[in-house]
Amino acid sequence: MQKFFPISCGETLPPNNVHAVSVSIPTMKDVLDYEEGTNSCIKTGYPRFVLHPYLKKLALFLQQKYSIEEAQEIVLVSSKRFAKLICERYGLKLLDCDEDFGVILVEKKSNGLQNVLSFIQHVGCNLSSRLAEKYLFENELISSLHVEELEDEKSAKEKVLSTLGDAYNQPKENICLTTSGMNAIYSVVKGIQALHVNKDTIIQLGWLYLDTMNIVENHFLNSKVFYDVNRLDLLEEYLKSEAKRVSAIITEVPTNPLLHCVDLDELKKLCNKYEIVLIIDATFAVPYNLDLKPYADVLVESLTKFACGNADVLMGSFIINENSYLSQHKKLFFSQADEPYIQDIQRLAYEIQGYEKRVEKINKNTQELVEYLKTKEYIKTIYYASSSQNYKKLMRHENAVGGVISLVFTKEFAKVYDTLNFAKGPSLGTEFTLLMPYVYLAHYDLITCKKGINVLHENGIPIDLLRVSVGIENIEEIKEEFDKLHCI
Repeated sequence: MQKFFPISCGETLPPNNVHAVSVSIPTMKDVLDYEEGTNSCIKTGYPRFVLHPYLKKLALFLQQKYSIEEAQEIVLVSSKRFAKLICERYGLKLLDCDEDFGVILVEKKSNGLQNVLSFIQHVGCNLSSRLAEKYLFENELISSLHVEELEDEKSAKEKVLSTLGDAYNQPKENICLTTSGMNAIYSVVKGIQALHVNKDTIIQLGWLYLDTMNIVENHFLNSKVFYDVNRLDLLEEYLKSEAKRVSAIITEVPTNPLLHCVDLDELKKLCNKYEIVLIIDATFAVPYNLDLKPYADVLVESLTKFACGNADVLMGSFIINENSYLSQHKKLFFSQADEPYIQDIQRLAYEIQGYEKRVEKINKNTQELVEYLKTKEYIKTIYYASSSQNYKKLMRHENAVGGVISLVFTKEFAKVYDTLNFAKGPSLGTEFTLLMPYVYLAHYDLITCKKGINVLHENGIPIDLLRVSVGIENIEEIKEEFDKLHCI
């Protein structure tokens, strides 16, 4: 019996879930149409990139409620504090209202509107779809609420913090929940800025996720980029003359999408020598796979990914290492973030109980899939984290291989992508196998110009790269689906 079936373009991932953070983009034509803005099937998507239908409906309702003129548009954000920050940054107007969230007024089709939407995308201060849903329901604008399993409101936050505290071997008091993974990174960067006012430079180490790079480049006075995590000699040469200006180094372990891993022993020596904070995005590592406590001053995790496992909660966290001097300043860092909406916390509290077992099963499937694909003629290159000795040194156990691989094929990419019937869309860490044409969705701007293509080439990023977030399905059925590629 066939296990995997085509999922229609625009269908939520997971299907029939109004709070899904991913969306099905099943063919390369759909992908290109989406990037060109001509795909009418896609009404929802990753919440930082695509405005949720409930937020659109709520904005229209508030427009009428507060008698806002037609030339202006309402944009909703997670808090009045972030709304004020955005308005001050771009010279916009904050709507004075009774709501428990931020309401910004922007001229339609203006630069101001694009600025606000870009800020929300990069910084992750989204208004919760669950909050919007409740508001709409209470005002009889929708007829029903999405049915889902939730933890009790009184114990939900404690369960999330306790689970993360145990997993990272850190006091739960040192963990801050945020409205998204990017909001966690933004909060940490702003905290570093506030704490080290005389150090105006932050270093990005590695080819990182696009919005991490954006925060580093646009929300810090100066930034310096070292794309190759294996060339710490270049970093050290720079620090010999510029270290006094550097407040922090931010990196991913392993990196996205090539799963490279820096030598953390050597990197930590440099950070100690020059008194520089080390921030590690551990979303791909997950605390059950790698022990990063000896290295990071701050750990960041997008809880939307493996901790959630079902792609239906947008949330993040950062952990101030109890062994770092930053632990004395955690209140400063916590003050930069927005508290997630309680129902999002309740949903995550239910899902995070399966975190460790989910990772264990995903690891096992990933390990088997990698070994299987190594023998296949349709595979040109496999990028996977445990191929690196630097990664292996950090592993908590021999099966901690990670749950993401990236593939380059010997066959035409569009045919490969269209043939496979796994779920296809943004995000990762799901219990269902999820494919993403990474460069097309994350760096389409680079694909469409010669300069951008050169940047990708210089950094070893193949355009036709398929990122695979391996799920917990039967591994034999996953293998069978890939073997359809023999016939194209």
